[in-house]
Amino acid sequence: MHTLVRSAYTVAGVAAERIADLLPNGGGKIRRSLTSRKGVRRRFAAWASSERDGDRPLIWFHAPSVGEGLQARSVIEALRARRPDIQIAYTWFSPSAAAFAQSLPVDFRDVLPFDTSAAARATLDALAPSAIVFSKLDVWPLLVEEAATRSIACALLSATLAPRSSRGRRIGRLLLHDAYASLDAVGAISADDAARLVALGCRSESVRVTGDTRFDQVIARARAVDRNGPLLAPLRSERPTLVAGSTWPSDERELLPALAEVRQSIPTLRVIIAPHEPTRPHVAPIESWADAAGVSHAPLGDPAAADADVVVVERVGVLGELYALADVAFVGGGFHRAGLHSVLEPAAYGVPVIFGHLHDNSREATLLRDAGGGYAANNRNEIAAVVRRWLHDDAARSIAGAANRRVVADNAGATERSVTLVESLLPAPRPRADR
Repeated sequence: MHTLVRSAYTVAGVAAERIADLLPNGGGKIRRSLTSRKGVRRRFAAWASSERDGDRPLIWFHAPSVGEGLQARSVIEALRARRPDIQIAYTWFSPSAAAFAQSLPVDFRDVLPFDTSAAARATLDALAPSAIVFSKLDVWPLLVEEAATRSIACALLSATLAPRSSRGRRIGRLLLHDAYASLDAVGAISADDAARLVALGCRSESVRVTGDTRFDQVIARARAVDRNGPLLAPLRSERPTLVAGSTWPSDERELLPALAEVRQSIPTLRVIIAPHEPTRPHVAPIESWADAAGVSHAPLGDPAAADADVVVVERVGVLGELYALADVAFVGGGFHRAGLHSVLEPAAYGVPVIFGHLHDNSREATLLRDAGGGYAANNRNEIAAVVRRWLHDDAARSIAGAANRRVVADNAGATERSVTLVESLLPAPRPRADR
């Protein structure tokens, strides 16, 4: 790492640790991100002293948030089944991933300490991992540097890099080039991603195309969905249904007027909408819009939701199942620069998908669009036109949905390839008699 960049990065990391220790708990996302790291090194050490089995290999997975965690999940589950001899640790960065982590079959889970040299030494002393696996793209340079000095293998799975990623700019290269060059194995989503990752610093001999494990995840979830279960059964209906997932206010400013227009020709239209942040400040404007439009609304789980025109989802973790009710889906994030959310969940059910025009960083959205099952809308008028077309024309909707299902099926198999890559970094399992 460049000397000046390293100095600034180190100062920032140490300052973040100090601030975290001083801040009171509670507050918004940034404060929770800081305060969640109070005492984190002690928690690592405490687990290691009581639970770490030095005779068993340990693999440490890190995923910054829920999306990257979903990419890691199928690999973790497959490794747990295939290699019961290993221990697995899991860390995250964003506080939004803490609840998700509780669902993973791992031996240890906690937030990742800030990336300082002292924290890297302490966490590696505690976990003594055989390998560290990062999900998607985020690597932590001082952690990777310390791991390399200890000959601990580091890998990157479901790796993808947008053509105009900030990591390719000068400051990103100065900060991260050495970390990417130190990776022992990189499983890229596509050949284009592999080439960009090599340009970023990854060694070409360490990079292979393994695909995106999210395709396997959504296939498994779609197959396992229970339409007669307590979540979906009360909402099953013959009414034409649009499920809007992970919406932001910028999405809703285009989507909601479009749906009001659609209702003029399809008055039975039902909308199930799940804001990305299902808090009152985000839910209240949706309810106000429904009141102004003269349509009924109810929260998910309320008995009134069965007949409501608008069902508002005020909790997380259920959107992937709710897409099973959709005739058409809208996925949020495409009307601002924060990034489009996952279009794969509705696609796995064979549902046509609409999203905003700002989707350059979403390879899967491009795949759906090019296959004819996804539509990138520029404004509310286009949203309304496409919703009407797909709801009025059963054949067109069926063709678009089938195209999406084929895209998902054609990209399956990344989990097996990724597990093979990770296993190549681990010692072979001992014969059962030696355990």
